[in-house]
Amino acid sequence: MSGTGAPPLAADDRGNALLSFHPGAEDAPPDDAPLPTALVALWRAGRVLLVFDRYRRSWELPGGGIEDGETPRQAAVRELREESGQSSREPLRFTGRPRFSLAPDGRVEYAALFTGHTAGVRAFRPNAEISAIHWWDLREALPGRVQALDTYLARLTRT
Repeated sequence: MSGTGAPPLAADDRGNALLSFHPGAEDAPPDDAPLPTALVALWRAGRVLLVFDRYRRSWELPGGGIEDGETPRQAAVRELREESGQSSREPLRFTGRPRFSLAPDGRVEYAALFTGHTAGVRAFRPNAEISAIHWWDLREALPGRVQALDTYLARLTRT
């Protein structure tokens, strides 16, 4: 959606930028930068799930690093469960690959973005990484910082 040399689609106050978004086949990984992360936009009744990361002190989409031997899809399912206790009612749908420039060194990386829906809410227990979850309507003010890059990606997946 945005190409090289174009302004970023979104940027945050820490120097990170969402450079572009690439829909496409899940089994065709990029060859120009690593893909170490999987993210999930989980929807329920018109609201997307955000988690509050204790370390970054911000609301963001559930997700995290892809472990050795794990596919991006497996990482997305695991991270969603570990960070929020939630799961999708159907298999997660591969949405595309956001391409980021990350501070402080400007390294370029991709993430695999998945989308899902749930009808029910499972119990959440705060953990060492995540202190809270919230089902967000993309408009309401939230206490604390909301990750601008993840907000942009959530809007792309809204159904």
